[in-house]
Amino acid sequence: MKILTAAQTRAADAFTVKQENIPSLTLMERAARAFVGWFENKFSASPAQPILIFCGPGNNGGDGLAIARLLYQHNYLVRVYILPTTNSYAPDFTANLERLSEEIKKMYLHQLADLPNSLDNAIVVDALFGTGLNRPLTGFIAELIEQINKSSATVIAVDIPSGLFTDAPNAATDRIIQADYTLSFELPKLAFLLPANAPYVGEWAIAPIGLNANFIAETESSYFFISPDVPVAILKPRPKYAHKGTFGHALLISGSYGKMGATVLSARACLRSGVGLLTVHCPAVGYTILQTAVPEAMTLTDTENNFISQLPDLSTYTAIGIGPGLGKNPATRQMVKQLLATARVPLVIDADALNIMAEDESLKNALLPDSILTPHPKEFERLAGSAENDYHRLELLKEFCQKHTCYVVLKGAHTCIGTPAGTCYFNSTGNPGMATGGTGDVLTGIITALVAQQYSALDACILGVYLHGLAGDLAKIENGEQALLASDIIQYLGKSFLKGSYLD
Repeated sequence: MKILTAAQTRAADAFTVKQENIPSLTLMERAARAFVGWFENKFSASPAQPILIFCGPGNNGGDGLAIARLLYQHNYLVRVYILPTTNSYAPDFTANLERLSEEIKKMYLHQLADLPNSLDNAIVVDALFGTGLNRPLTGFIAELIEQINKSSATVIAVDIPSGLFTDAPNAATDRIIQADYTLSFELPKLAFLLPANAPYVGEWAIAPIGLNANFIAETESSYFFISPDVPVAILKPRPKYAHKGTFGHALLISGSYGKMGATVLSARACLRSGVGLLTVHCPAVGYTILQTAVPEAMTLTDTENNFISQLPDLSTYTAIGIGPGLGKNPATRQMVKQLLATARVPLVIDADALNIMAEDESLKNALLPDSILTPHPKEFERLAGSAENDYHRLELLKEFCQKHTCYVVLKGAHTCIGTPAGTCYFNSTGNPGMATGGTGDVLTGIITALVAQQYSALDACILGVYLHGLAGDLAKIENGEQALLASDIIQYLGKSFLKGSYLD
């Protein structure tokens, strides 16, 4: 699913109106109906609970007026508050204002005193400003937003929270609606996927309104959202007459004294992700642990007891994962350097292997093309430098991937996959319960297994992060977020593969 800029979305609106030979008001009506359908499925608001709809002078306000009319027709208690303007109202705003029933209470807001005494028991619908906003909100409007944010009302933003820029960073001092929910239309917005904007966007959803599919398909974008149809298309069926050699032989280089748990997690995840054979190269201290905890894996031990100092023969492997629990012993650093110089099969690089690379520019330049790096934000900062904001981080991600011809899986709430082509793919699965030690080790195992099975680097990244997050979501249903463990993700990988192989 593409992520378009505000300007591209407006162009899609205009093209749809022209192509279907409909008035723009019809598209606004679709959006309003989509909102009301979502609202009634999401909330069980009583007829006595006030729904306060705040409308700005533009098309976002027009959406709000249409929503007010439809909610009133569904017997909700609706109140409309309209911002006065020194300029003219948008034509579709005016048309929807004329359609509004006389029985709906309307008030023009000139001062905060015009607000009801309390917003606390109400549902507030924010339709003040949409994606066309390009400057911070100030004056009375900023005060109004601050008043809404201070209340305990349930706040729902129409399309985007007022004050939030769609395609650029906001300043910390900007006044922005802090929505509990945001319903956007047709496609997600880049702003929704960035950490700094979480307090404003809240829980978000997308409702289709029939924008022209051909226009969207032909519009260029650097950003994509991984919708459920993508893994369905990527996941390969297993042939009836396949054998273990059909699905690759992965090598996992992992572990050090006190950190063998990371190796166990990564190895188990690799095996659960369909690899034919797995060999783990670990320090000698890990031999008994692995033979006991992961009997399906073969184990090679290093000459050193507490850390890895040497590479095994690499000639029999179809993919190599390295990093979980590795440590940064000087001998381990030399081993990583040797691996980058000699490997001829795809690499999946994580954790301390990334930190070792970050400290030596020559190692980054030695990366095998199409290698996959899986850093968390701090590890990525060590690799690519500090970012001024979330948008700058995305630019650093694209630059790093293009410079080093690699894929970077930047882990987070919406894990972002950077590619050598300069595109970014945001994941749609996962939950805060996965913010616990070991989940990254699990992801390394999953992606290593997929690469060993001859998935392309991009497909392995997309499928890996999606199934990893989906397994976390399935585990959350059973265990909740607070009690979720990395090993739970492995436990639910089978169900994740089953669910990810078809559309609900």
